[in-house]
Amino acid sequence: RNLFASVNVSIENKPFDFFRTVFDGFIAGGAAGVVVETALYPIDTIKTRLQAVRGGGKIILSGLYSGLAGNLAGVLPASAAFVGVYEPVKQKLLRSFPENLSSVAYLTAGVLGGIAASFIRVPTEVVKQRLQTGQFSSAHEAVRIIVSREGFRGLYAGYGSFLLRDLPFDAIQFCIFEQIRLGYKLAAKRDLSDPENAIIGAFAGAVTGAITTPLDVVKTRLMIQGSGKHYKGIIDCMQTIVKEEGPHTLLKGLGPRVLWIGIGGSIFFGVLESTKRILAETR
Repeated sequence: RNLFASVNVSIENKPFDFFRTVFDGFIAGGAAGVVVETALYPIDTIKTRLQAVRGGGKIILSGLYSGLAGNLAGVLPASAAFVGVYEPVKQKLLRSFPENLSSVAYLTAGVLGGIAASFIRVPTEVVKQRLQTGQFSSAHEAVRIIVSREGFRGLYAGYGSFLLRDLPFDAIQFCIFEQIRLGYKLAAKRDLSDPENAIIGAFAGAVTGAITTPLDVVKTRLMIQGSGKHYKGIIDCMQTIVKEEGPHTLLKGLGPRVLWIGIGGSIFFGVLESTKRILAETR
């Protein structure tokens, strides 16, 4: 309790500038999201193709950057929106909640940030994964054909499964990162360096990525099925996968996902915290 109390007291003593916090969050989140996506896109492509193939089919290792440009157009505003919502909500809740409920503040802020970002993330993810699996050759073509065949709702295919995966993922990952970071900061009695933030981010990302892999498999299958509708929903998708391909299929892409999110977590949180520090120092 004393640990959390000291954290909250230090926050309460700092003036809270809502608009500045939102602005800094947008800039830092957008920068971190673009760097991670560009650096680790090939691993994400391999993970998606592993999850998409049914039975014992082989994956294709060519065109691992398929759809990167179009994806960045969505990742930038989505990451900016997430952190832009997460940071002010987190700071506001830490000032309002009792000292021993700081983890609830992080979880709540993560969920709200995830909801805000989902309106941009889901269409971006749908287009990206269909490009990664070779269904289309460009983002423009993908959007045009998806809308013509499936309607505007086609861009939000798998939205429920996306929220089922990403809301707990965002909440847990940021909560783990914040709690370990704050505990380490108080124990060391100093601000953390960028490499230290990166290491904590890698751990938080890897653990959360492993836990949410089954939800990621279901999300991928629902997003890439198109108008064929092999699966009727989240529950039907999970049951069909287990019945036709075995329970182990729900862990497809576990290795690439943990690797991708672990490395991605180190890059994301490293860039995020360094960008926030640079913005503060610039002022």
